Amino acid sequence: MGGLLEQRYRVDSVLARGGMSTVYRGRDTRLDRDVAIKVMDPHLTADPAFVARFEREARAAAQLHHPAVVSVHDQGVDGDQVYLVMELIDGGNLRDLLNQRGKLPPAIALSVLGPVLSALGAAHRAGLVHRDVKPENVLIGPGGQVKVADFGLARAIAENGVTSDSEILGTVAYLSPEQVETGAADARSDVYSAGIVLYEMLAGQAPYRGDTAISVAYQHVTSDVPSIPDVPLALDTLVRKATRRDPSLRPANADVFLAELERVGSEVGLTPQPVPVPGTAPENDRTVVMRPVPVAVGATPPSIAEATRPVQPVQPAMTTVNTGPPTPPPGISATRTMARPEPPRRRPPQNRKPKVDPVEEARKRKKRLFIILGSVAGVLVLIGGLFTWYVGAGRWTTVPPVVGQTEQNATQLIRSADLTALVDKVPSDDVPNGQVISTDPAPNTELRKNQPVKIVVSRGKPVVPFVNVGVDVEAATKEIEAAGLKAIKDATKDAFHDTVPIGKVVALDPRPGTAIKTTDPVTLVLSKGPAPRRPVPNVAGRSKDEAFAELQRAGLEPVEASGEDAADGDEARAVRTDPPAGTVLEGTANKRVTVFFQSNKEVEVPEVTRLKVREAKEELEKLGLKVKVEFNKSNNATVVNQSIPPRTRVRRGTEITIVGL
Repeated sequence: MGGLLEQRYRVDSVLARGGMSTVYRGRDTRLDRDVAIKVMDPHLTADPAFVARFEREARAAAQLHHPAVVSVHDQGVDGDQVYLVMELIDGGNLRDLLNQRGKLPPAIALSVLGPVLSALGAAHRAGLVHRDVKPENVLIGPGGQVKVADFGLARAIAENGVTSDSEILGTVAYLSPEQVETGAADARSDVYSAGIVLYEMLAGQAPYRGDTAISVAYQHVTSDVPSIPDVPLALDTLVRKATRRDPSLRPANADVFLAELERVGSEVGLTPQPVPVPGTAPENDRTVVMRPVPVAVGATPPSIAEATRPVQPVQPAMTTVNTGPPTPPPGISATRTMARPEPPRRRPPQNRKPKVDPVEEARKRKKRLFIILGSVAGVLVLIGGLFTWYVGAGRWTTVPPVVGQTEQNATQLIRSADLTALVDKVPSDDVPNGQVISTDPAPNTELRKNQPVKIVVSRGKPVVPFVNVGVDVEAATKEIEAAGLKAIKDATKDAFHDTVPIGKVVALDPRPGTAIKTTDPVTLVLSKGPAPRRPVPNVAGRSKDEAFAELQRAGLEPVEASGEDAADGDEARAVRTDPPAGTVLEGTANKRVTVFFQSNKEVEVPEVTRLKVREAKEELEKLGLKVKVEFNKSNNATVVNQSIPPRTRVRRGTEITIVGL
């Protein structure tokens, strides 16, 4: 440390170490600013192919400009040192915050994930995939600013084929199933990883854990993410949707995930909160004050154990009586002491052994032996019984009855019985949301302590899920069935759509977000492709009802003109349309036709002889007259006669015959 990379970047203290790299605090001596310098491990940089990929990914990441993305300033190679120069974020990362505070309140979790998804959304729009979304790559700076780091580096490392066990174990907790199975990753893979990060923030731990990377990866592929206790149902549902094993059931990209996150936050009333900076104490933390133990001046302070050691009682001193003359200290004369004579000891009387009958002695010996053996057997039985009780009854417990309780109360009762509670939320028509429906095993079942008990909790009536427009029928069906509902198809409800291919889902009936019974089906509205070509029919001379009915049968949307061209009564007749009759309309968006009317009053018949048949018909129909063509009906024929003379006044709707030649 203290050296220069390429005679420009001074390397100072270590900020973080990982299996693939080390991050240092540094100084750009040319621009005079603090930076973060990520130096890759030498075992990676020995491969020229990795160095080329690293440089390519670094250049791509440097093109990504977003307030929630850690800026990449430079990258380079100095001897065997391959490094990346980045924006320096003073603070910590999300892992530090989780280690400090455990799970986060939902409002703060959403405030953290929002900027993360915004940054990922910018990357997805630019065609970049992060591939390694995890708490270590979510940095939290001063003021709670959240930024995402290491865009593109995961791909360069993965393609090199060299990773450490610690790096795998730290990352595999957030890998999507498709990354585990095939190594492929797209925007939906980042959505999955972000969903796992959200789960960990809300639950306080990742959903899948194990001693080896393989065991954790296996759970990603074979298991669904469990429900999160004590969080709003809409938020728990969103986490499960973002972490579906089938990528087609997840939000399509980070932008879609962010939109749904904001919708759910608004729905449950979660307002943005300041993000705590790692290292700052929570407001409700308590400080423990240690009072010093007083000691004498100059004495060695006692240890904690010594300060709390109980005082031993003082034993009285033993006095030794010396019958001989003691040796006096020098300078003191000795005084002779006479010893007191001991009284004479009396000899105890001698007891004579009585004569013993051999038969009686054998009987007593057998009796004593029987009593001893019986006592030993009784003790052994007692010890065996106590051991059996300890091994048997002491290690067993009973599942408490929790049906009808709230999820929180049921979880507490299960834990109080020395059992592990696993929550599974299912839809129900009858049981209110948040109430326990059943347990597995059933109540009063004997289990060994610490065994799992599944608590089935009601999610209330199922809600029609949100699906992406254009998804396959199979993907939409899986999403609907995951919500506890049945999907059906009804050809009469299928609709034309300009952009969604034929057979793909364009809508659901009922609409997403609607709460329905578990027995009510959800109809998949499928695309019939672009609407066919629709010529505007000629409705001149028709009443309003007749004109509108004919236009609607053609799949058009008739609209009445305003002002003087509006229909002023039942006698009004259509005179023209906009677009004109015969115009071909394409697409589903362009189907509106405006109908112009004239009142059914007398009009003056114009002279149409010497006009083309087409021109004569248009002029007469504009006046609300019906036209009948005889002899040569070609539009290019010339009118040689008309049944009603010119300048005759007739009522609108009167039929006039013209003769073409």
